[in-house]
Parts: sequence; structure tokens; C-alpha cells
Amino acid sequence: MAFADTQTGAVLLHGESPASIELAGTVAKGDAVGFSGGWKRALATAAGVIQLRCIAGEDGVSGQKITAYFGVVLIDARFTGATAGGALYVAEGTSNGMFTQTAPTTSTDANTIVGYALSATSAALTPNFNVDSVV
Repeated sequence: MAFADTQTGAVLLHGESPASIELAGTVAKGDAVGFSGGWKRALATAAGVIQLRCIAGEDGVSGQKITAYFGVVLIDARFTGATAGGALYVAEGTSNGMFTQTAPTTSTDANTIVGYALSATSAALTPNFNVDSVV
């Protein structure tokens, strides 16, 4: 089964370093969130890289304040088909806020490892430990 990020149904099993952030776009619980003119979904695509800074702790829309986690986050029920032990990256293209197990390879895409799959459906994400990197 291929990896898929459903961007729905996320269950946060654990989250460190919670903080309140004001959104500049719509997010879903468990989304990769970064800062670019405001807090919004992260994206690895060259034309608009937004590096992962935290994980959304709840759904929210632009102008709303939500809880976000800046430390280690254990998440379940958001993914299918993940390879346990495999690296996770912020997705590229139009998949804002999503994760992938395929490392972005286009020149100037963000290719930072943001966590690891624990099983086919769960992951440990570490947004605050990452150093920005691009291809």
C-alpha cells in the first residue's frame, strides 16, 4: 500500500511545547504549519517554500487562534501505508500542510526530514529540532 496523508482524522497522542498561534490560512488538526506572512500550512515546493515550524493541534481558519505544538508530536490515524522507520517530509505541489515519505528533489524544494513513521498509520514529528534545508 502506498503512503497517503488523508489530512483528516488525526489523533494527537502526545504533543510538547504547546502555544497559541493566530492563523493566516485554514489548517486541519495534525497539519504541518510554518510561518510566511503569518501562520499557515507548510509546503516544500520551490516557488513557495514554507518550512515546518509546528503541528496544528486543532482545525482552524484564518484569523482564529489555535493551539500548535513546537515540540515532539506523536500522531495517529492520519496516514495510511507508511513504512515504519521511514523518514517523513513536508509534501510539495499543492499538498499544503501534508506529509510524504518521498523526499522532495526539485531544485530549491525543502527536503528537511520532519519525523519518522512509527507504523503504517502513526508518526513521531519533530518540528522544533529541524534545520532548514533545500535541495
